[in-house]
Amino acid sequence: MELPAGSQERLSTPPSTKAAEALNSELHTAVRNKDKQAVLELLEQGADVNSRAGSGWTPLHSAVQAREEGLVRLLLDWGASVHARKDNGGTAFTEAGIAGNVGILELLLERGADINDRDINGFTAFMEAAWYGKEEALRFLHSRGAEVNLRRETSEEKVRLHKGGATALMDACRERHFSAVKILVQEMGADVNIRDNSDRNALIHALRKDLGNKRYESVVSIVRFLLEHGVDVKSKDECGKTALILAVELESLELVTALLEKDEIDIDDADEEGNTALMVAVEKDNCEIARLLCEKGARTDHGNLLDVAQRNRFASMENLLCEYKARFVPETPREWEPNSRRWRAQLKDLDQRYRPMIGKLKIFPYIQQKIQDDIYLGLHGGTEVAVRITRSAEGNKEKEFLEKCSHCGHLLKLFQYEKRKGCMYLCFPLWEKNLQEYLQDPKGQKDYKAALKMIFQALRELHSLGFAHQDLQPRNFVIDLGGKIYLADFGNKRRSIEGQEELVNDVSLQALGKLVLYILTGGTKPLQQVGIKDLAPNSPDYTEALDLVHSLSSRDERGLEGLSKHPYFWSNQSRFNFLKTIWSKIKYYPNWKKKRDCNVTKKTFPYPQWTTMIDKDVLRIMKNPKNGTPYEYTNDVHDLIRLMRNMDEHKDEWISNKIGDYAEYFLRVFPKLTIHLYNSLRQNPRWSHLADFQDTSP
Repeated sequence: MELPAGSQERLSTPPSTKAAEALNSELHTAVRNKDKQAVLELLEQGADVNSRAGSGWTPLHSAVQAREEGLVRLLLDWGASVHARKDNGGTAFTEAGIAGNVGILELLLERGADINDRDINGFTAFMEAAWYGKEEALRFLHSRGAEVNLRRETSEEKVRLHKGGATALMDACRERHFSAVKILVQEMGADVNIRDNSDRNALIHALRKDLGNKRYESVVSIVRFLLEHGVDVKSKDECGKTALILAVELESLELVTALLEKDEIDIDDADEEGNTALMVAVEKDNCEIARLLCEKGARTDHGNLLDVAQRNRFASMENLLCEYKARFVPETPREWEPNSRRWRAQLKDLDQRYRPMIGKLKIFPYIQQKIQDDIYLGLHGGTEVAVRITRSAEGNKEKEFLEKCSHCGHLLKLFQYEKRKGCMYLCFPLWEKNLQEYLQDPKGQKDYKAALKMIFQALRELHSLGFAHQDLQPRNFVIDLGGKIYLADFGNKRRSIEGQEELVNDVSLQALGKLVLYILTGGTKPLQQVGIKDLAPNSPDYTEALDLVHSLSSRDERGLEGLSKHPYFWSNQSRFNFLKTIWSKIKYYPNWKKKRDCNVTKKTFPYPQWTTMIDKDVLRIMKNPKNGTPYEYTNDVHDLIRLMRNMDEHKDEWISNKIGDYAEYFLRVFPKLTIHLYNSLRQNPRWSHLADFQDTSP
C-alpha cells in the first residue's frame, strides 16, 4: 500500500547514522531494480527519500530515468523533492525530458516542477527531449509553455569562451533527429537562423558531427529541409568552416550538390586556416566532389592543389586538376623569425615543411625535432611550443592536473592540446634549456641563488596543490628565454601527500638537498655523485649554502616553507640589516648587559678576537665618535653587532671612503656571523623571535 506524503512522521525512532546510510543505499538499489515493494518497505523503515548517491542522484532521479511512473508517484507521495539537483544541476524534470515519458512529465509539473528549469549547462527538459529525439515529450512540453527558441544560458566564463547559446532545434539537428526537426519548425515555429555563442546556426549543427552511415540519410533530409525553410547558408562554425566545407568533410556528394544550388554560397570561401572546399576535397582524394566544385567554378589557383595531389600520389586527382588548369607553384618561404634562439633552425625547418595539421598543431615527430624523450617541437596556431605525445587516457589525467597549475608561477603550464587517433598532444610554452643544460653551458654568468629561489617556489606551489615530486632531476626543471625556471612533471612523477605531509620532509627535502648541491657546484658532477666536499669553501655564500644543505639533508623541522626563508636567499644588505636589527631589539631589554653575560646565543662565537680583525683605524674612530660618547668595544658578539649598527646609523665619511659598502665589508671580514646568530637565536626559545626576519630583497 502506498502511504501519503507525511507518513514518515508517524514512523518509530529514526535509525542511527550508520543504519540510515545502509537504508539509503538499499533504497537507491531498489529504485534502480524497479522493485516498488522493496522501495515502499525501505521508506517505511526510515530511508531518506531525498538521499543522494553518486553524482548527486536522488531516488526520484533514478525512478524517472527508469521511466517507472508508479515509482515516481510513490516517491513523490513520500516527500521526494522535484527541485533536488544532481551535481550537474539537473532536476528530475530535466531527466524526464531525456526519458521522454509524458506521464512522468505531467506528474512532475503537477508537483511544482518549472517548465523552463535548467541545469548548470543551460539544458531544459525541452532541449533534452530534442537532443534525444523524444517527439511526444516535445509536443507535450511545448503545449505546457516550453519556449521553442529558448537559448542555452550558461556561466559568464563559458560565454566568454563562446560556449552555450544553442536551441532545441540545434540539438535535434546535431543528433540528426529529422522527425523532431520537422516538429520544431513546422508545428512550433522554431527559428532556423538563431545562432549560438559560437555564431553557428542549425545548419552548421547538422553538418558538424559525423555519425557514420547510421544517420547519413537523416542529415541529408535535415539539410534539405532547412534549406527549404530559408536557413542562412553563409553561417560558419567556430573554426570558420562554411556549411559547404563541412559537407565536403563528410564526403557527401548529395549535400554538396544541395548547397551549391543556393546562389548565396561562396564556393571559394575559406576557413580560418585558409582551406577552401576544393582544398578539402583534394586532401580527401574525393574526385567526384572535386569535379563538381570545379564545374561550379571553384578556383584551382588557391592552395597549391597539384602539390597536395602529387605529394600524396593521388594520380586521378592530379589528372582532374590538370584538366581544370591547376598549376604547381613553388612556395616561397615566409619571412619568419622564431623567438627561440636555441631551436631556431629546427623551428624554421618545421615552419617551411609540409605537415598535415592536427587541429591547430603542426608537428613532425622526428629525431631532429626532438627536445627530449616523447617531447617534440611544434607550432600551435603559429606559437612555438613543446609537445608531449601521450595516449589519450593518460593524457586526460595529465591535462586535468596541468589545468590546476594555471595560476602557479613556476609550474609548467599547459598552453593548448589536441587529440587524434587515440593520442593526446599536450602543448607547453617552449623552453630553451633544462637545468642541466643551463648549468653546463659555459656561456653566460650563472645566478645560482635566483635559480634556487625559483626551484623552491615551484616545489612550494606543487605542495600547495597536494602533491610532492618524486624525481627531482635537473632535466625536470626547464628554463625559458627570459631565464625563468619551471618544474615539469613529465611522466607523472608526482604523488599525493594528503595526510602524509611529514613524508615531504623525510624524502623531498633530502632530494632537494642533493639538487641544491648539484646547482651550487655548477653541475660538474652527476646528481647522485655530488657531495658536500664538492662545494668550494671560497664559493659565494659558502657558509649559508653549507647550512642550507645540512638543514635539508637532516630533514629540518622547518620544512620547505621555513627553509625558503633561509639566510642563504637573503641579499648581503638584508643580512647586514638582520644583524643590525638584533642589536636594535636587544638594547631595549632591561638589564641586557647582564643578559649578555648569560650568552644570548648559547653558541660558540666564531670570532672571539673580532676587535683584532677589524680595521684598526675604523675601530679607533668608533671608540671615540665625534659627536658621541666614547665606548670601549669588547670581543663579544653583542658589541660587534652594536658597532655595525652604530657605524651604519651614524656614517662617517672617512670610514666610508676607507672600507666602501658597509654590508660588503662586514660580511667579507665576518662571513660566518649571519648564520651563527641566525641559528643561535632560532634554537634559543627565549630569543627565537629575533630570528624571524623578513627579507625584502627581490
